[in-house]
Amino acid sequence: MYRFLLTRQWVILTLVALVLIPTMIRLGIWQMHRHDERAARNQLVTDALRAKPVPPERLTSPGHTVTGDERYHAVTAQGRFDTEHEVVVRRRTNADDEVGYHVLTPFVLHDGTVLLVNRGWIPADGPSQTAFPKIPPPERGETTVTGRLMPDETTAASGIKDLKGLPDRQIMLINSKQEAHRLGTRVLGGYIAQTAPDPRGDTPELVGKPGKEDAALNLAYAYQWWLFAAAVPVGWVVLLRRELRERRRREEDGPDTGAAPAEAVSTL
Repeated sequence: MYRFLLTRQWVILTLVALVLIPTMIRLGIWQMHRHDERAARNQLVTDALRAKPVPPERLTSPGHTVTGDERYHAVTAQGRFDTEHEVVVRRRTNADDEVGYHVLTPFVLHDGTVLLVNRGWIPADGPSQTAFPKIPPPERGETTVTGRLMPDETTAASGIKDLKGLPDRQIMLINSKQEAHRLGTRVLGGYIAQTAPDPRGDTPELVGKPGKEDAALNLAYAYQWWLFAAAVPVGWVVLLRRELRERRRREEDGPDTGAAPAEAVSTL
């Protein structure tokens, strides 16, 4: 009765099922790993945003590479803005996906060390992309600034090409080592995205909070792959029972003088 399992169609069907089951199980496990990684990164972001602001010197120093654990941690510093050496970062978008600039202003601490401050976004509404845009000034004199610590930008991490030969006081990437060379002074590693004080007239537009990765989507995909893996043997058994019923029916009906009926598997 089960000799038909050795036919070409059933051998192929069984082999495909045997390959699909472990493959789908492994895909589900991979999605679970992705979920755990994203959930861990989301937790790091949450912890950093909730942490109390600390002086930047506690987290970074000249030449320091900001780590994933330090990223987004709130820092607060006292000093003065150096608008004379202010630059703009090209091809940056705001919350409405409008293209403009980020304003990068050196913030000189009491010991002369510089903290780079991304003061936010301004529109590219100048007469040309070569002209330096008009930038609303920051607070004058001694002031306190608070922001989220960010790592230096690189082409590898951001996908932004570090173009050369740009107009004066325009850059593509925020990189403390490059700014230290340009300014000829000690610059703390990384930079901060300003969160306080609020700019006058809401411009520059402060950079928004970092978004979280959708870890729940990976969890859903994992369960989906495992359901598919469970469905494969169930489907194989359903086809087997259908084939058996068809063969029993043909035996009960006796030999058919007409065209031979096609096997159930051939209709899949």
